Amino acid sequence: MLPENILLTDKPGEDLQNFLSNKKYSSLAVLVDENTHRDCLPIIESSLPNYAIIQVKSGESEKNINTCLSIWQGMTSQALDRHGCLVVLGGGVLGDMGGFCAATYKRGIDFILIPTTLLSQVDASIGGKLGIDFDHLKNHIGVFQNPALTLLYDGFLKSLPEAELRSGFAEVIKHALISDRSVWKEIASTNLKDQSIDKLIRHSVEFKAWVTTQDPKETGLRKILNAGHTIGHALESYRLAQGKRILHGEAIAVGLIAEGYISKKQGYLTDVDFKSICTYIISIYGKVNIGNNELDSIAQLTLQDKKNKDNRILCVLLDGIGKARWDCEISLELVIEALSFYQSVQI
Repeated sequence: MLPENILLTDKPGEDLQNFLSNKKYSSLAVLVDENTHRDCLPIIESSLPNYAIIQVKSGESEKNINTCLSIWQGMTSQALDRHGCLVVLGGGVLGDMGGFCAATYKRGIDFILIPTTLLSQVDASIGGKLGIDFDHLKNHIGVFQNPALTLLYDGFLKSLPEAELRSGFAEVIKHALISDRSVWKEIASTNLKDQSIDKLIRHSVEFKAWVTTQDPKETGLRKILNAGHTIGHALESYRLAQGKRILHGEAIAVGLIAEGYISKKQGYLTDVDFKSICTYIISIYGKVNIGNNELDSIAQLTLQDKKNKDNRILCVLLDGIGKARWDCEISLELVIEALSFYQSVQI
């Protein structure tokens, strides 16, 4: 079962119109980037009442305070008051940032998330985490605030490049690995093109919604959703600082292998299970080239991870396939060792 504010739909315009007609907001703005303005807004625009458009550039490099300033300025210029609403039509970057801007504008106005990528539909739009990057650190500034509505329509995925679908699929893999061995077995026996994406979206959304309802502010159980992210975010932050593009899912795929290696080394994951994870992820994502001279710099960034406490690196480790442990302390040396293992994996 899904919470009332999350709706899986095959009629996004109709369902959005019904929601808005019951709310009667004083004003409405729609936040888009150049891609969602072109490909996604036409699908819902006839169902919208009078609205203003706020457009920003796409990309992780735009997820910063300067872009927030332009969004806040746009809402101010359109005279959105505290009874207005911001509709965020975009992927994870736009959802995180747009929701953050709405949650802080005039101390908070309603916002609606309409995620348009696989990554945002199965992960970023669920659970109320909002924020922006700061000093090349992922999601370093942010708040917890749930949207008035999250509207999930898989028809938007038809306009996505394959690389973006593959990126989002890493979070689908993660959810299976930490929740359900049988779902993992189904995924691991099928290539990306032949996956039942609608079924996997529902599984991911229902699982993440259940976890985040149990632990809204990430004090315990919700931490398992960070599997693959301690090392994955460090790699992503490092590449962002270097001006080298890496998609979120590509970084998380590396993180799942590296942290899977640590899980195996700590005795939580069997050799057979780890090999199946490693083999499948490499078959989907190939290898990210990481130089020996980069290992220490990437590892150092795990010290900035938001799960850490008392200068200890706290990681999520798989406890077999289908379960996970959180707050597992690991060392910088172990991070480097895990990344070195990743380097050695043969394609």
